[in-house]
Amino acid sequence: MSKPITDFIENYFLHFNSAALVDAAKGYETQLNQGSKMLVSLAGAMSTAEIGKIFGEMIRQDKVHIISCTGANLEEDLMNLVAHSHYKRVPNYRDLTPQDEWDLLEKGLNRVTDTCIPEEEAFRRLQEHIFEIWKDAEAKGERYFPHEYMYKLLLSGVLEQYYEIPIENSWMYAAAKANLPIVVPGWEDSTMGNIFASYVLKGELKASTVKSGIEYMTFLADWYTDNSQKGIGFFQIGGGIAGDFPICVVPMLYQDMERTDTPFWSYFCQISDSTTSYGSYSGAVPNEKITWGKLDQDTPKFIVESDATIVAPLIFAYLLEM
Repeated sequence: MSKPITDFIENYFLHFNSAALVDAAKGYETQLNQGSKMLVSLAGAMSTAEIGKIFGEMIRQDKVHIISCTGANLEEDLMNLVAHSHYKRVPNYRDLTPQDEWDLLEKGLNRVTDTCIPEEEAFRRLQEHIFEIWKDAEAKGERYFPHEYMYKLLLSGVLEQYYEIPIENSWMYAAAKANLPIVVPGWEDSTMGNIFASYVLKGELKASTVKSGIEYMTFLADWYTDNSQKGIGFFQIGGGIAGDFPICVVPMLYQDMERTDTPFWSYFCQISDSTTSYGSYSGAVPNEKITWGKLDQDTPKFIVESDATIVAPLIFAYLLEM
C-alpha cells in the first residue's frame, strides 16, 4: 500500500512542532491497534474549514468513536453541504474596514476569518426544515439531543435538493449513517440554538423539546463507563467547551460518583495555537490535567502548538494510510 503522507512526514517532520505531530499520530495509531476507543473534539470553525472532506472518512473507517463539538461545528457542516456555492472567500480580510464589515452584514454574509457564510442560503434553509422536525417531535411528546435532530434532518432526505458538494465530504452525514454518538455542550450559543430559543420566546416551542447539557453529560458518563474497558483516548482540536466538557466526565465519575475503578483517559493530544498564560484552559499544558483527575501520570500526552486546519488533516491522512 502506498503511504505518501506517512513517508513525507516521517522523512521531513523531525523536530519541534512537526515532530510532535508525528508522535501524536503514532500515539493515536497505537490506541487504535490496542482496541481503544477515541473521542475527537472539534472547536473553532473546523466544519467551515471543510474538515469533513477527511474527517468523514475517519468516521467511515471506524477511527473515531464519539465526537464532542460546538453547536457551530454541528450545523456548519450542513450549511456547507447545502450552500457551498454561495460562500464568499475574503482573502484580504485583514484589510477590511468597519464599513467593509457592515457591507458584508448588509449582504447577509457572516464572516469567519476569510470565509463568509451566506445567511439566506445556509441558515434559513436549515431553519425551514428543522423547525418542522422540532415541532413534530414536540407534538408527539418526544425529546431529542441537538445532534439527533440534525441526524433526522439529514436522513430524511429533505435537504438533498440543495446539496452542492459530494455527500461523502460531510462528516455529519457519515456520523448520521453510523449513528455515531455526539455531545454538543453549549449548543444554545449556536445559530440553530439561537433560532430554537427564539421559537421558545415566541411560545411556538417548549425548551424541553431539546435535551439539555446536563443530559449530554449523563449520556457521556454512561457511554464512557460502557466503552472504557480497553481505554478511551482524547484527541482535542482547539480548546474551549468542546474539549473541557467531555474531558471532565472522568473526574466526575471518579470523584463525584465515587467510582474509583473509572480509568483515566488513555491518550491525550491537543492541537492548539493558544499560549500558556493567565489561567487559560486552551493553553494549559496536558500535565495540568493530572491535578484535576483527568489524566494519569503515565497517560501518553501530546500537544502540537500550530494551526489545526493544517495539523489535523495531516494526522488524519496518516491514520487513513494505516
